[in-house]
Amino acid sequence: MLLSALLFLPSVMQGVPIKISAKEVEQALEQLDDSLPLRNAFIAKRQERINALRDSLRDDNPAYIKVLHDIIDRYSSFNNDSAMFYAELGSRTAADDGEALRFRLRRTALMPLAGFHESAIYDFDNIDSASVPSDIKTSYYDAGRQMYSFIYGLFPTYDEFNESMGRRLLDMQERLMANLPVGSLARNFSTGEYYMLTGEYARAKAYFQNLIEKEGEADDYRARIAHHLATIAREEGEDNEYAYYLAVSALADLTAGTLEVKSLQELGGIMFERGDVDRAYSYLSIALENAVECGASMRMVESARSMPLIEQAHSGQIDSWRRMIYVVIGIMLLLLLGMATLLVLLRREMNNMSVLQQNLRSANRIKEVYISQFMSLCSIYMDKLNSFCKIVNRKLAIGKADDLYKLTNSGKFVEEQTKEFYDVFDNAFLHIYPDFVSQVNSLLRPDAQIVLKDDEQLNTELRILAFVRLGIQDSPRIAQVLNYSLNTIYSYRNRLKNKAVNRDTFERDVMNLSSL
Repeated sequence: MLLSALLFLPSVMQGVPIKISAKEVEQALEQLDDSLPLRNAFIAKRQERINALRDSLRDDNPAYIKVLHDIIDRYSSFNNDSAMFYAELGSRTAADDGEALRFRLRRTALMPLAGFHESAIYDFDNIDSASVPSDIKTSYYDAGRQMYSFIYGLFPTYDEFNESMGRRLLDMQERLMANLPVGSLARNFSTGEYYMLTGEYARAKAYFQNLIEKEGEADDYRARIAHHLATIAREEGEDNEYAYYLAVSALADLTAGTLEVKSLQELGGIMFERGDVDRAYSYLSIALENAVECGASMRMVESARSMPLIEQAHSGQIDSWRRMIYVVIGIMLLLLLGMATLLVLLRREMNNMSVLQQNLRSANRIKEVYISQFMSLCSIYMDKLNSFCKIVNRKLAIGKADDLYKLTNSGKFVEEQTKEFYDVFDNAFLHIYPDFVSQVNSLLRPDAQIVLKDDEQLNTELRILAFVRLGIQDSPRIAQVLNYSLNTIYSYRNRLKNKAVNRDTFERDVMNLSSL
């Protein structure tokens, strides 16, 4: 993944369109987002190069001065304190006064980044420009340009100071450009910077776009070129170009392991303005972390200015997410409550179904008992009828009609049959309603309880109520079956109601008595 991030950079730069679409901006931002997790790998790679140079920094090394300059180059925009330390070391150890001045100038150029802008101006002003050797002039003007560039715009409320620094910056830029070899990359880059400072954005843009398309040769300038193009786009009101070039510049800084970054910091501000709080928070947090690691106090202050707003917006977004989570939790609780209620109702219905099934099974058993007892009763009376027919036939055959008349007229035969019917009925009914007697007594007053004799299963009162329980409430029909007069049945029914705890609902209560 590290290699793919490095390979992407030239493809982004090469043939950059004049007009940038929102889609291209998003693609550049996505590439930057994908590469940010590799930040530590890029930093480690740069540190490895520095460590290798430091290992070769020995007094007996003929290339001692060159190695020292290389170390400063590598530490610049990476660890400002270390860069100034080695610049100070070079100014003390260089045998040649001109070379010592070159190291001194490098340290002076780095001082504003660490917050020592007054000391930097003082040191630079104390160098007699007329006495600077001709081969050091380029370094002198470049150090002045870099120093004033850091200071310019640092104090936006002090117009007079900024204007003074701006004039000095432009003077150093012009002198530097004049001292660089014609046609060189450094000269063209410096010329583009000069036109940008003077407000000639079209000419500056032409120089920078020409440079940015060059593979390899302009790699060291790539992040700065993209940042200058972003600045020009901002001044021209090209918002997509502004964000696009900042993303390209930030990616170039990232892959180079640069910690003193301005593009990522600016990009974070743009993302905040566009409402992309997550990216703004991520970019500014990394920019501030880089500034702290680099020791660039100026960048720390610039990043810190935006962080409270980003933190506030990020906190607001977190609060919004938290509220959303609470709403979701509330909905889930309501759903769980609904499910619990549904389960309770379902369980209740299942219990009701179970009771209903049990009642159905009980009803089926009762039906089976009814049918069984009915068949038994029918069988008994068929036998009785057959026996009676045989007696009648036998009496008539031998001419004893008078005996037959006496048998039927005495009522004894009917009485015996009635008693036998009662026994059969009592057995059948109590088989279906074994607790009938105790249940009836529960409906009667304590002083009116029905007490059966030892040889009784049911008495007349209980048989009448048994017919009521079986759904036969018609008194004439009950009288006919039990072989009683209608008045007797009415009398018994009224007497039972008078004994009841609740007279008005007594017979309805009897009908609701449970069976098996």
